[in-house]
Amino acid sequence: MPRVDLLVYDVGSTYTKVSAFMKEGAGYKMVGHSQAPTTVENIESGLTNACHNLAVELQWNKVEASYTLATSSAAGGLRMVAMGYMPRVTAKAAKEVAMNAGARVLEIISHETPLDFRLEVLQEIKPDIILLAGGTDGGDQDSLLENAEVIVSSKTKGVVIIAGNIQAQPAVEEILIRGRIANKRVPNVMPTIHELNVKPAREAIHQEFIRQITRAKGLEKLIETVSNGQVIPTPGAVLMGTELIAQGTHGKAGYGNVVVIDIGGATTDIHSVLPDFANLSNEEKGLVISNEKQLSYRTVEGNLGLRVSATGIVETVGTNEVLAKVGLAGQELADELLNYVQYLEKNPAHISRDKQEIIFDHALAISAIEIALKRHAGYIAQSFDPVLGIMPGTPVGRDLRKVERVIAVGGIFVHTSKEDSMKILEKSLENRGISLLPEKPEFIVDRYYQLYTVGAMSEVFSDQALDLAEKYILEGNNE
Repeated sequence: MPRVDLLVYDVGSTYTKVSAFMKEGAGYKMVGHSQAPTTVENIESGLTNACHNLAVELQWNKVEASYTLATSSAAGGLRMVAMGYMPRVTAKAAKEVAMNAGARVLEIISHETPLDFRLEVLQEIKPDIILLAGGTDGGDQDSLLENAEVIVSSKTKGVVIIAGNIQAQPAVEEILIRGRIANKRVPNVMPTIHELNVKPAREAIHQEFIRQITRAKGLEKLIETVSNGQVIPTPGAVLMGTELIAQGTHGKAGYGNVVVIDIGGATTDIHSVLPDFANLSNEEKGLVISNEKQLSYRTVEGNLGLRVSATGIVETVGTNEVLAKVGLAGQELADELLNYVQYLEKNPAHISRDKQEIIFDHALAISAIEIALKRHAGYIAQSFDPVLGIMPGTPVGRDLRKVERVIAVGGIFVHTSKEDSMKILEKSLENRGISLLPEKPEFIVDRYYQLYTVGAMSEVFSDQALDLAEKYILEGNNE
């Protein structure tokens, strides 16, 4: 029976994808790529169908592999509430922790939040995860202890990740155990005001993510199949792949500042990795660490997608403004666009059937990407703010102007010509306004949809993963 050296799955909410690789020198060569609709009621069926389609492509009876990796977004993100002391700091830590751990931050609670409202939030949201932060090491302890009591009162079924002041953690753990609340202690996510230490909390949430997706019928077998015993959240794999491309490995330099646009049916995600920020001093970072100075940053626009969330684009931008992105106008076309997005919301598997639908899709993509990029990036201040020390012309927020490469991921780019893909990306950055968007980037399309593969490989075969990114993303863009 023939075998491939590496098989990588991605179980998405709509499609299950699988890529096969054979060793070639010190790296890997892709020998096949296939997909099948994800079968939510039984994930195993979608996996089997995707493998069957791959076997047909390879003209084999069956596909077996020496090493297997997997990512998944089929179970959705874990519902997470973050509780801390300072609102801005807690929000920052929560977003960093959730960034590639498979969690969605639904609420931020600080010491300013009334106690009764904290309890109400926990009882209504019913979070899978509560990130309990607060206090630098040796600093405030009261907020952690107070929030621990609120959590016990809520009778939550979720798991509490205790990630605050290390000195207060034993007492917090005792309160939660006494209240029969599942919990896990990890090092403080913000041991000092200048420093974030999110990896231990991310790993704890990732383990909970794995436990949740095994509840989806069929994924137990996938976890048994993968060689490293892990299923990585797909957005996390995309971010890890972006970080690898930007930073490189011990043996090979990376490609510098990178932005990834990942547009799907439900969301538009923007990832930016800026290696220039990796070695900033505490003075350069500022008094309290912030998004704009982080090496990696991801934002998710949950109401901007090309299928399930298509109406969100029109509601945000307006029908006439969406049409204007592709040079169209008129009430009749506006009505047709509105009917189209309403249809897409109810029929997310729809594939564009004619020229007009394709043009509508392009207009929606341009609009979603432009909004998502501007929300991710910073801006040039237009007025004085004496409290923050800002004057007109001051760059505020995450500065993407020096980003050299913008990588586009998503079905619309895979199934659109290179020329049209470039037009979508160029149009998305055309109306810069005061936003700190990339000025002269090289646009790259992940035509083989392999960024998740690069991320999944990065922790196991980092050099080979970077080599694969060069072959099928960076250099593959020229084909």
